[in-house]
Amino acid sequence: YKRQLYDIIALYYISRKISMPKKIIYFFLTILTVVAVISPAFTASAYEITGFEVSAKAGMLVSMDTGETLYSKNIDEKVYPASITKIMTVTLMLESEKYDPAGKVTMSKEVDRLITGTGSAVSNLKIGEEITQLDLVYTVLMSSFGDCAYLAALYYGGSVEAFVEQMNNKAAELGLTGTHYTNPVGLHDAQNYTTVRDIHTLATYALKNETFKTVCETARYTIEATNMSGKRTISTTNLMQDSNTNYYYQYARGVKTGFTDEAGRCLVSTATYNGYNYMCILMKCPANAGKRYEFIDSANLYRWAFNNFSFKQVADSTEPVCELPVDLSFDTDFVPLYFEKPFVTVLPNEADSSTIVVKPKLNYEKKDAPIKKGEVLGTAEIVYAEQVIGTVNLVAGSGVKASKLLIALRAVKGFFGSFYMKIVYILIALVIVIFILMIIRLNIARIRKRKVKYIPYGKKKGDDRYDR
Repeated sequence: YKRQLYDIIALYYISRKISMPKKIIYFFLTILTVVAVISPAFTASAYEITGFEVSAKAGMLVSMDTGETLYSKNIDEKVYPASITKIMTVTLMLESEKYDPAGKVTMSKEVDRLITGTGSAVSNLKIGEEITQLDLVYTVLMSSFGDCAYLAALYYGGSVEAFVEQMNNKAAELGLTGTHYTNPVGLHDAQNYTTVRDIHTLATYALKNETFKTVCETARYTIEATNMSGKRTISTTNLMQDSNTNYYYQYARGVKTGFTDEAGRCLVSTATYNGYNYMCILMKCPANAGKRYEFIDSANLYRWAFNNFSFKQVADSTEPVCELPVDLSFDTDFVPLYFEKPFVTVLPNEADSSTIVVKPKLNYEKKDAPIKKGEVLGTAEIVYAEQVIGTVNLVAGSGVKASKLLIALRAVKGFFGSFYMKIVYILIALVIVIFILMIIRLNIARIRKRKVKYIPYGKKKGDDRYDR
């Protein structure tokens, strides 16, 4: 970006040195300026996608196997989460001490008051109707009912305010520095916001819970008869999991949809095929009638990943990466460093291993013995196409014994080179200087005593026979 700006400035000054028509000058300046301005958008992705465009304002595609980001766009910009918020809501439900899958919760008038007029999707549970807590999880996560999210907040938090405080505390615990919640539903609020990066962190964490994973991967669920209603079947809002829709994608799994006018169409999903697992997050997709771009773009990204990327071992632990200088050992002056474990990542099928660069970053300029085999002494960045695709620990390939003699010599050297010894040296030097000065002074005094002016007896004034 800076280089392009320099080119603009350079062209301007060159044009002043030569006779160039102003229209041509302005044309080139305009082109370069436009390139400089829009070029950051071209580098938003880790790899350049081909054959389609992604309509989302922000998003990413990440390998769940290696953590490699294949596509990213504005992942740290603030976005409104809409019902993606319910990932946090359900996480707190499942982690609550009060959670009992068979335990019952009752729809209340307070919930009806909170949800009325919000425009949120509702379950139509009647006031006083009881459902199991597991059923409640399905209604919040799979079908995204706002009244059920409020019911969960009241039951597990005691109040909506207390539950929202728990949500923000959990966000802080997970390191979601770009996230803040004001309600458990995802209703629009300027202070209810997040980022794509934070959504990825939260979703990755939530999917470690087996109940969460099972619920979000379910397309249809039957709620058994309650005290006020018969059996009913509810459906997922993720149409990629619904085989009865045109958006069905057979490899898709979960996780959560979201929509408000301000947030646009949002989708967090995963897909699994042939041993490869990816998570796709798309935020603020267009909400055009008749087309659901969040599903279309997600499926396109998954196909792109499955067709063009594969696992590659770009570093093994059998060959030394570099050496680290060693001190205090008679046996060796260097210890070889190896990768702690083989590094496998997802790379383009045509990736050339010669373009993969390993950049060691050692913890020491020189390491004192003893050194244990396997001791971590640094890290190495794995760089492909000028992007860091991973970091691996560097460990000692062999143990190094320390020499007691060298340790003793260093101790002696350290003692005589210590701060206190330097003070002693200074004092000794001062004593010597003072002693020398005293000797010089005594010698000068003795010389003065010996000098006696001799005037011969009988010398007359003006007689210069004795003036010699």
